[in-house]
Amino acid sequence: MGQKKNKPDPSPSVMSLGDHLEELRWRIIYALAGLVIAIIVCLIFCGHIISFIENPYIEVMGEENRLQTLAPAEGIISYMNIALIAALVVSSPWVFYQLWMFVAAGLYPQEKRYVYIAVPFSVSLFIAGALFFIFFIAPVTLKFLVLFNKEIIGVASNFTFKNYISFITIMMLIFGLAFQTPIVVFVLAKTSLVPLSAFYKFRKYVVLGIIVIASAVLPGSDPFSLFALSIPMYLLYELGILISYISIKKKKSETNGQPR
Repeated sequence: MGQKKNKPDPSPSVMSLGDHLEELRWRIIYALAGLVIAIIVCLIFCGHIISFIENPYIEVMGEENRLQTLAPAEGIISYMNIALIAALVVSSPWVFYQLWMFVAAGLYPQEKRYVYIAVPFSVSLFIAGALFFIFFIAPVTLKFLVLFNKEIIGVASNFTFKNYISFITIMMLIFGLAFQTPIVVFVLAKTSLVPLSAFYKFRKYVVLGIIVIASAVLPGSDPFSLFALSIPMYLLYELGILISYISIKKKKSETNGQPR
């Protein structure tokens, strides 16, 4: 009997352009549906979200110095904005999941396992970045700003409800996104879009680029926040290189170990 030929695996990697567009359409619908649900939930629990976000302010300013509103409708408008921004933060892991699943639709089965690893890793890093800011960076940043205003400029710090909440929520989102750096490095290295050697070679340019990016996303922010974002981004960049190196080395060992 002749040797039985293996049938080709009908993987999604052979999807037509129309199929890819249809997949993209559904992933966008799923992502938007998750965002809408997150907005509804955040509108309901926005009071608790505000209390959580206010913790760094209360830690620095004390219970007696409450946040202020300067216009009659500012409170409700800020409430709606907070719910929207919080929904973006809360639904971001779901949106990332849909993005990774769209990427996975064009990969071979053996490549999809990297996506399944990347999705929970990406979500965990995003949550870690947001919480890292709210628990560690925000209190120190506020103390620095209050002390600077008092000692250098000679003015009192009376933050408005709108400006404070917007600052905190946007910074949480920025830190969450910045913590995706290892995922970006890993994907670029594993797909060979950027050779791993290039990540070693251009370290000094990466440092400069990280500082420039941090300055761009934190316009007018204090030096502490700038370095508080830049240093973790670089460390996460190195983590991405390490993970990519281990993965690529393991793959080469498995390949070399296979019988010819």
